[in-house]
Amino acid sequence: MIVTSGGRFAGWGFYLLKGKPVFCWNLLDLEWVKWEAPKALAPGRHVLVFDFLYDGLGVGTMAYNKFSGIGKGGTGTLKVDGTVVDTKRMEKTIPIIIIILQWDESFDIGSDTITGINDADYLPPFPLTAKFNKLTIKIDRPQLSPEEIKKLEEGMKKAAMGIQ
Repeated sequence: MIVTSGGRFAGWGFYLLKGKPVFCWNLLDLEWVKWEAPKALAPGRHVLVFDFLYDGLGVGTMAYNKFSGIGKGGTGTLKVDGTVVDTKRMEKTIPIIIIILQWDESFDIGSDTITGINDADYLPPFPLTAKFNKLTIKIDRPQLSPEEIKKLEEGMKKAAMGIQ
C-alpha cells in the first residue's frame, strides 16, 4: 500500500499489486473502479500519478440548496513516469457521505491498518516493500464561476417566489 483513505465500505487506495501500480476506488462496497498499469514496474526510481477530473460543479452548489454539483462522475488517469498507462471513466462518485462512512477507518501511508479497499486484491496490513521519497496529494475542488453562481441565485429566487 502506498496510500489509502477508507476501507471495505468506501474509500480509495493507491498500491502496488505484484509490482503493478493500481488505483482503486471503492463505491460503498457495491462497486469498485480500478485503474491498473499493464505491467510491473522495473527496478529503480519511478513517478506514479493518479489524476481524477470531476464532471460536477462541486459542493458549492449546496449553498444554493442544490445538490447538482455532487455525486457526478469523472475520468481517472493513471500515469507511470509521465506516460498514461490507464484511463477510465467513473460514472458516479459518492456524494458527501464518504466522510461519515470513513469515521472508523484511517488514512494510511505505507500500509493499510484496518480494512482493505478491495479484499480481492490484498489483505491488511499489506505493507509497502518499495521505498518512496515523496508523497504529494493535491485536492483541487471545483469552484463555482460567477456565471454559475448567478444561475444558482436566480434559481433560489424563483423557488422562494414559487415560480417553477
